[in-house]
Amino acid sequence: MPSAAPRLKKLAEQLLGAPLPVRIRAWDGSEAGPPGAPALVVRSRRALRHLMWKPGELGLARAWVAGDLDVEGDLYAALDALAEFIWERADDAKSLRESLRDPEFRAAARSLIALAAPFLPPSPPQEEMRRRGRLHLHTKGSDRQAISHHYDVGNDFYELVLGPSMVYSCAYWGADEEEASTLEDAQRDKLELIARKLALKPGMRLLDVGCGWGSMAIHAAREHGATVVGVTLSQEQAAYARKRIAEEGLTDKVEIRVQDYRDVRDGPYDAISSIGMAEHVGSERYLEYARDLHALLKSGGRLLNHQIARRPQADESAYSVDEFIDAYVFPDGELAPLGTTVGLLERAGFEVRDVEAIREHYALTLRRWVANLEAHWKEGQRLTSPGRARIWRLYMAASALAFERNRIGVNQVLAVKTPEVGTSGMPLRARDWR
Repeated sequence: MPSAAPRLKKLAEQLLGAPLPVRIRAWDGSEAGPPGAPALVVRSRRALRHLMWKPGELGLARAWVAGDLDVEGDLYAALDALAEFIWERADDAKSLRESLRDPEFRAAARSLIALAAPFLPPSPPQEEMRRRGRLHLHTKGSDRQAISHHYDVGNDFYELVLGPSMVYSCAYWGADEEEASTLEDAQRDKLELIARKLALKPGMRLLDVGCGWGSMAIHAAREHGATVVGVTLSQEQAAYARKRIAEEGLTDKVEIRVQDYRDVRDGPYDAISSIGMAEHVGSERYLEYARDLHALLKSGGRLLNHQIARRPQADESAYSVDEFIDAYVFPDGELAPLGTTVGLLERAGFEVRDVEAIREHYALTLRRWVANLEAHWKEGQRLTSPGRARIWRLYMAASALAFERNRIGVNQVLAVKTPEVGTSGMPLRARDWR
């Protein structure tokens, strides 16, 4: 019986139409592929059964989360090699239909089926999202379920990954990394940047939409004297944020609510921050989101919308959510091109005054988060689950590469509810945020 790794390599190359850029190491100890390259480790036949029953990204994701598929060596190098290999050769690779006409491919496929035996469907990992109802409707109930799936996995786990700042969005690094030498420094600088863009002053009312663990609310109240309402759908985040606020002695300045932004009724606010939350809104609801925030602001009030963006496509109707992210990371999350976001904010009545792209900053941030998790790997698995720790490591490393390669970006959009008379209240030279 031939060894497993050469058979797997042959099938992969026949399917993709090009040499495989990584090594394969199989459960029987066999190896195949370019010497010195990172190794894709197939630990169990069950990895093949995941792929047989769910071909494509979801099958690969299930095998990864279950621990049946792994990478040995530099994870970034392996992901980069595989990603570029697939994206750059996608148009040239054989289609599955063409491959099935190839006698050699059919023979390799039969070999794979034999390798995967017994050919029964493995159960999805417990970390996979179990949905109730249809996808991407973004009802209040479905949004609560999606947010809970991602955020209610243990505050201790997030402390380990995010560090003391407990900020789960892109940090803001200096002209070189030495200006913000630690992740904590860079996150503090990001919160201060937002506060300055919003021109926060003592006595102003700030609504922090998707307030997370309370870091922006605390910063705005402690450093700028603002009165803050933070809203989140995560019970665990809210409990953690309230504890921090009490420890800071800010309970008279900051209120944290478990509340949908669509249910906030106590405007007007002087300013609104939405930091890493709008990705959860959904394309069908985005104009509603923008109009709701516009209505909650006083005349002349400012919105700071900090949001990940994807590159526009020639055919926007062909956009689909990444299967791994949708099933294991951000269920029902959707990314939009920057131009789409700006256009919808304008349709809602906002005057967009400034857009700052900080794509490279997120790559640096994600690499720090991955390093935190890898440095405390056993503890991270204990605090949540081995499968979820594997999810976070993979998605953060892959996301870092996506930001570095300009496949996705992140932008801070500053918008104003400009009065009809046209006075925005913005300084003539607004970019001097520091």
